[in-house]
Amino acid sequence: MSGAGDGDGESGGQPRPEKQPRDGRTVSSPLLEDSAEDLYEHAPCGFLSTLLDGTIAKINTTLLDWLGYARGDLVGRRTFSDLLTVGGRLYHETHFGPLLRMQGEISGIALELKAADGSRLPVLVTSTVKSGSDGQPMLIRTTVFDALDRRAYETELLRARQEAEREREELKRLNATLQQTLLPPALVSVPGLDVDAYYHIASPDKVGGDFYDLFPLAAGTWGLFLGDVCGKGAAAAAVTSLARYTLRAAAVYDPDPAAVLSNLNTVLNHEYNGDDPRFCTVIFGLLTPDTDHGGFRVTLAGGGHPPALLLRADGSADPLDTPGGQLIGVLPDAHIATRTVHLEAGDTLLLHTDGLTEAHTAANSDDDRYGDEALLDFAQALAPTTATGAVAAIRDLLDTFGAGVDDDTAVLAISVPPPAGEEQR
Repeated sequence: MSGAGDGDGESGGQPRPEKQPRDGRTVSSPLLEDSAEDLYEHAPCGFLSTLLDGTIAKINTTLLDWLGYARGDLVGRRTFSDLLTVGGRLYHETHFGPLLRMQGEISGIALELKAADGSRLPVLVTSTVKSGSDGQPMLIRTTVFDALDRRAYETELLRARQEAEREREELKRLNATLQQTLLPPALVSVPGLDVDAYYHIASPDKVGGDFYDLFPLAAGTWGLFLGDVCGKGAAAAAVTSLARYTLRAAAVYDPDPAAVLSNLNTVLNHEYNGDDPRFCTVIFGLLTPDTDHGGFRVTLAGGGHPPALLLRADGSADPLDTPGGQLIGVLPDAHIATRTVHLEAGDTLLLHTDGLTEAHTAANSDDDRYGDEALLDFAQALAPTTATGAVAAIRDLLDTFGAGVDDDTAVLAISVPPPAGEEQR
């Protein structure tokens, strides 16, 4: 049996079906039937339309509420640029307006609007030129987005970035101060010797583990050492400080170079034998004047460190190997190798850490290291020289590597001055 209630649609008297969103919830159809005018007036962004000269022809309630104006205060009375700050008006005249006229659209421009109470509202503006059927421009439609939260976020981001930069600069200063405390304030003057040293910092952000010293012992003897602790940062600095002062104290107790390094090995192995072992490479030397033949007698003890270089007065240069010398701090009883040489007038002894030989000679290359052979060739070309000349030449060499020096480098040189009248480089 059919009747009036059986028809479809409105004529059948049946209620409209409810809309079924994808998530399964039911939304009443009246909520989906906002008028176009209501959507315009109460949109979550500001809308306004202006004539080509900028006069405001239409503005929605959202933007009026943001700015605190009544519609009659603006429509037909003010231009869009009147709502901008002084800087915004200048930008609008010199950039925004000309680009809009040329392109017909400009998007995402950050500006500030002046509210009725004098406050400023940061916004993002997008404008489009509306043309008539004849293709002639008629008006400009502009959409305005509130950027207050974004501005606050950008301000906070900038503040955080500036704070991070300040902290980084402070860390640089602290690292530099800490690095200086790990080096001798000045090398002692040794009668009859020319001495010089240099420390090249690869990165101001990290404290390196290289160290050196030259200091007096008993009358007529001096101790010297140069070493490199594994790792960087505060942990390496602690080991560096311990190694430096242990070497000095051990040398006072027993200046024999092998005994000095043996003492250091015992201390490091005892202090760092857990889950975080620490070790270093070291050369320790004992200097004594040779009263019978002139010059100096040097006894070197090596603990896993690159060999020193001896640059002779005759122009030759050779490495002073200490074969078998083991890393200091790894084993309870490390083998310490020693070697004794005689420095004559015009001879130079050069000690260095491996930051020099491991420097990259080509940008972004992991394979092209400077190496021991290249350094030996460099020394042979440099000899004969003085301690001051050798260190100056190494500094210039490091400068040629630039960012290729990715590890700190320390050099220490001693030389016996040549006889009067003979010149060296």
